[in-house]
Amino acid sequence: MAEPNFLYYGDNLDVLRRHVKDESVDLVYLDPPFNSNANYNVLFAEHGEKSAAQIEAFEDTWEWNTEAAAAYQETVEMGGEVANAMHAFRTLLGTSDMLAYLSMMAPRLVELRRVLKPTGSLYLHCDPNASHYLKLLLDAVFGPEQFLSEVIWKRTGTHSSANRWGPVHDVLLMYAKKRGSQVWNRPYVPLGEEHRRRHYSQKDADGRVYTHGELTAPGVRHGQSGAVWRGHDVTAIGRHWMTTVERLDGLDAAGRIYFPKDAGWPRLIRYEEDSKGRAVGDVWEDIPPINMQARERLGYPTQKPVRLLERLIDASSNPGDVVLDPFCGCGTAIDAAHALGRNWVGIDITHLAIGLIKHRLADRFGPDVSKMYGVVGEPTTVDDAAVLAKEDPFQFQAWALGLVGARVAGSDKKGGDKGIDGRLYFHEGASETRQIIFSVKAGHLVPAFVRDLSGVLTREGAEIGVLISFEEPSAGMRAEAADSGFHESPWGRHPRIQLRTIRELLDGKGIDYPHVTGANVTHRRAQRARAGQVESLPLFGAESAEDD
Repeated sequence: MAEPNFLYYGDNLDVLRRHVKDESVDLVYLDPPFNSNANYNVLFAEHGEKSAAQIEAFEDTWEWNTEAAAAYQETVEMGGEVANAMHAFRTLLGTSDMLAYLSMMAPRLVELRRVLKPTGSLYLHCDPNASHYLKLLLDAVFGPEQFLSEVIWKRTGTHSSANRWGPVHDVLLMYAKKRGSQVWNRPYVPLGEEHRRRHYSQKDADGRVYTHGELTAPGVRHGQSGAVWRGHDVTAIGRHWMTTVERLDGLDAAGRIYFPKDAGWPRLIRYEEDSKGRAVGDVWEDIPPINMQARERLGYPTQKPVRLLERLIDASSNPGDVVLDPFCGCGTAIDAAHALGRNWVGIDITHLAIGLIKHRLADRFGPDVSKMYGVVGEPTTVDDAAVLAKEDPFQFQAWALGLVGARVAGSDKKGGDKGIDGRLYFHEGASETRQIIFSVKAGHLVPAFVRDLSGVLTREGAEIGVLISFEEPSAGMRAEAADSGFHESPWGRHPRIQLRTIRELLDGKGIDYPHVTGANVTHRRAQRARAGQVESLPLFGAESAEDD
């Protein structure tokens, strides 16, 4: 690709301000938390079935507190229309949880507008609980004249709801940086059989199927589109021609205009073979949500279908453009952008999400996809990893598993994690699914850890177990691991118990197992962009990661 792709770990407001330069992005898609006052859990699927194992992914509960008040104050002090909007929200909402949510969103939307190119556009995905407030906020950030569309996506089937119409849709608010200059590739869908039967019911002398289409549109226009043509005064009926009268003469000469025998208004002859299909409007019912059996289902809360993002990206960007998702979660926008030949930037505040995206990209595009993007904000040294382990052990665990392409295993509430921190599946043959069990230890090592891992392998029927640690395993631990034997595969012998330190993983030493490609290595880990490398990249300004 012409420009680099990046995953950023961190607060998107900080990442945007420090790393993404003005007018460097062609398309922004964001699907922020909706202030639903809920804790979202990731439900993990194993062999196609949803398991009871789950972990908390993020807490979508906003409240008015000191942090929210500081965010509100910062936005108000900036002045301008956004400050006026926040003043109005406070008058209307008081110091409520919704005001806290809007105070979080306001500075991020300001930054997203800044990074958009003049030809760029933004889609904000939300639900009706917050869409009306967010639209007013977007009006303040972009200007109401930059509003383009409110897309309604039917995300679920109709279900009963007490004392109201069942909520079945999400909202996508579309704004342009500069209306009229934005990239727009009108999407079409194939004509349905019923539509073709009803409309394309006539044949010409050559047997070509056609229908009649409108040549006029509402509203009076002056000039060529409002002139009298063949005795038809379009202005007199409050309409205008959909093209110039000169073009109408050309269509008539080509036999493409039908004149009714009753002297009615002329109609355009439209052949079915020339139809691009049906233009997509702003109500989408043809893209189903991700159901429990969907192959793309990752178990991540709020996951959206790839088709939804592919439609947006196809319509509002071109190959080689840069797509930015500042709340990238499990990476659906990143997945779709990569598949469509776009460059991309994803930002998320959890290592769980970053690890899941890396795993997702490798699964879909192969392990070499890691050569095509960098990761910024993850630990790059043992000392960095030690700090993460101390500050947030769970995020450390997710990060460590991400180094080898494994997923966090989660835990059920009754039995804990049962000695399993992560899992990685591989295949031998067309349908022989095998698994690797991971245990991550940030503290002091004891020999019992190897014996415990061996017991877990037996209990789970897994082929390989890996112990990831900070400390160097003792000679006794290594000897006990060696005595555990090997897993035999068509590609050779692989130690059944493997010990890896964080230092070894950062140095590029992977896991010895038969990958789906037949290669005896794990997924390649993403190249880690260090602070000194960031400022030279075309997408970013000089105010790079080393600036505080």
